[in-house]
Amino acid sequence: MHIPFLDLKNQPPELRNDIRSAVDQVLADCNFILGKPVADFESAFAAYCDCKYGIGVASGLDALKLILRAMEIGPGDEVITVSHTFIATALAISSVGAAPVLVEVDPATFTMNPQAFEAAITVRTKAVMPVHLYGQTVAMEPILAIARRHGLKVIEDACQAHGACCNGRKAGSAGDAAAFSFYPGKNLGAYGDGGAVTTSDTVLADRIRTLRNYGSAKKYYHDELGENSRLDTLQAAVLGVKLNGLDQGNAARRAAAALYTEQLRGAGDIITPAVRPGSEHVFHLYVVQTGRRDALQKYLLEQGVECLIHYPVPVHLQKAYASKGWKAGAFPLTEQLAGRILSLPIFPGITGEQIEYVCNAIRAFYRN
Repeated sequence: MHIPFLDLKNQPPELRNDIRSAVDQVLADCNFILGKPVADFESAFAAYCDCKYGIGVASGLDALKLILRAMEIGPGDEVITVSHTFIATALAISSVGAAPVLVEVDPATFTMNPQAFEAAITVRTKAVMPVHLYGQTVAMEPILAIARRHGLKVIEDACQAHGACCNGRKAGSAGDAAAFSFYPGKNLGAYGDGGAVTTSDTVLADRIRTLRNYGSAKKYYHDELGENSRLDTLQAAVLGVKLNGLDQGNAARRAAAALYTEQLRGAGDIITPAVRPGSEHVFHLYVVQTGRRDALQKYLLEQGVECLIHYPVPVHLQKAYASKGWKAGAFPLTEQLAGRILSLPIFPGITGEQIEYVCNAIRAFYRN
């Protein structure tokens, strides 16, 4: 049996038909840049995230960059985040000239350790950028409390957490602003690149809208040096349809994760994902830990099971950041995780038979 890591072809016929109709309407209208589907999706996504405003942009990276620019964070400033994340988190900070300050993660959930965050604050710190990782939110209450004490902005990297909640609060609604990615493999994925900012700050929302559109609030009048970072109308039409099924898809992911966790109980040295009390995990990824990661991955691939590593090289050890002087050993827990984590196949249409096949293959590996 071949088990794909992610099966984007496995979509209900009615979803394909609805998307085709939405795309056909865009083609008929020929309003391809900031057309009505963009505004419609922005409004619907903001409401979904319990925020006043949604601003569609070109990617999750751009969403983070534009938030930082709108907050006037730049050279001489520091932004605290984690090393165990996709590099876009740090790249956004670097792109505006600020310095990423990295901290350790919680050993159970791999999300930002609040104590490590507070210990890293200096007079140059302007913001904190917690990452909602693998579909689970950061424990935001202590992060928000620390940020308030120190007068810091809170920017949520929610690029992997569409629909995730913690104590009833939606990802993207806790901080001053949040960034989402609609990369095709995300829980809410477009048919290409795309992203969004959510916020309830009117001034911030207006500035991001201007910055994403060449610094222009009125055509041909440019108040500042902006960028071209607009969510494509075609992608907005796709996302508007897919948003209606996001909760159902997340529920299917949770059910798949529960089956994995049940069937992997007692399998070798496998540690299944921890779900924080009060957290509604949406399992963008199902990530296990094992001391035999590389050998297990090789075996599973031989059995037809696609499995990946998110992320094999922490940000502080990436060549792109060699000039920062970070060395191996700087973040021991993060480095340990990078050698132990393995992402198993998970997507809304995965079957019980497929999950059983994966788990049986893992058990067979430990028996050999």
